[in-house]
Amino acid sequence: MKPVVGADGRNMFGQVPFTRLLGARREYSEAGRARLVIDARPELGNVIGAMHGGVLVTLLDVAMASAAVSLFDFDRTAVTLNLNTSFLEPGRGRLTADGEVVQHDSNVAWCHASITDADGRVVARAQGSFRYLPLPQAA
Repeated sequence: MKPVVGADGRNMFGQVPFTRLLGARREYSEAGRARLVIDARPELGNVIGAMHGGVLVTLLDVAMASAAVSLFDFDRTAVTLNLNTSFLEPGRGRLTADGEVVQHDSNVAWCHASITDADGRVVARAQGSFRYLPLPQAA
């Protein structure tokens, strides 16, 4: 695998193969907050007809990381150090993940996030920590 490289860190999210495969879309990422949305598709489902938990964890993770990098104007990337997730309801239909930085220093951001369904029910929550790293550079 090759790192995702690009001149503008703001556009790197759209170049990540895994989030593109999932169909996750970033609505915004600014001032320590981020929102992602995803629409249910059969290939993302689990045995009970809801969104697979791995998809939910990915949304929570990426929402928090997107919030974290927005604090440094996308001049860095953020990798997950710790992630704690709680599933509250089955996630069905369009899901929205909101992430927020709670505290940060120059090396680490501590964040929380939640996912709601189209009816506003919270289906999952998470908290995590993220290490800031330099953006990958083209070889």
